[in-house]
Amino acid sequence: MNNPPDPVSRDMTADRLSVGYAEREIIRDLSVTLSGTGFTGLLGPNGSGKSTLLRAMARLHPVSSGRVVLGGQDIQRFGAKDMARRVGLLAQGAVPPEGLSVADLVRQGRYPHRALFGRWSGADETAVARAMAMASVTELAERPLDSLSGGQRQRVWIAMVLAQETPILMLDEPTTYLDLAHQIDLMELIRRLVDRERVTVVAVLHDLNHAARYCDHLIMLKDGRIEAQGPVAEVFVPEVIARTFDVDAAVQTDPFSGKPYCLPRGRRVAESTS
Repeated sequence: MNNPPDPVSRDMTADRLSVGYAEREIIRDLSVTLSGTGFTGLLGPNGSGKSTLLRAMARLHPVSSGRVVLGGQDIQRFGAKDMARRVGLLAQGAVPPEGLSVADLVRQGRYPHRALFGRWSGADETAVARAMAMASVTELAERPLDSLSGGQRQRVWIAMVLAQETPILMLDEPTTYLDLAHQIDLMELIRRLVDRERVTVVAVLHDLNHAARYCDHLIMLKDGRIEAQGPVAEVFVPEVIARTFDVDAAVQTDPFSGKPYCLPRGRRVAESTS
């Protein structure tokens, strides 16, 4: 991948952000800064606003009020291609045009780097081949997308966003449809991108233990507000998990990775106010 710009320019800030759908407000007056380095996991129960926040910060969803700032600039000032060269987004439920092969879809990730009517370059071909190899879909290159399983299609979408070669990568539930082995492969790939390629990754995740093992920072959301944020060791604690998910859990240390993991005990019992 191309060497991304200095990490300082990749800090993203939501400044008093409000976002909703039709008459329903999902996020109201939320402010948060996503670290310009490392791997940040967005966690929370269904309907907490994780995906909405991610889409708004990637400029895929309009905001009611507030703004998103990237590297000191309001993202609304970036042109579409300029934004796409800075931030790659894998959204939920993406639907490709009919009739595409795997390689065709991955090549679409090169759109931000090409001029109108520009010729396909050796750099484009190299980026596509490398992205397919990283996502383990090279052997599927000529297969039609509609012939693939859900897990295979998910890996092809990941290859497409990797071909974009952006310094910031946003992933909305990237392990959806993947079996356990491919979930681990993907999380290991993300970790390599962060450690070796200096890519900044922000991902909506459902598996708390995956988040604790692979992320550097966590943001816990509930009902459109932030319950906690910070390094994994500070956020991944029983009281924060209980407040966020209404679940009592024990947090222990994994003897293999040295990272924390949680063992849910059951639904949280509300304390009596009498």
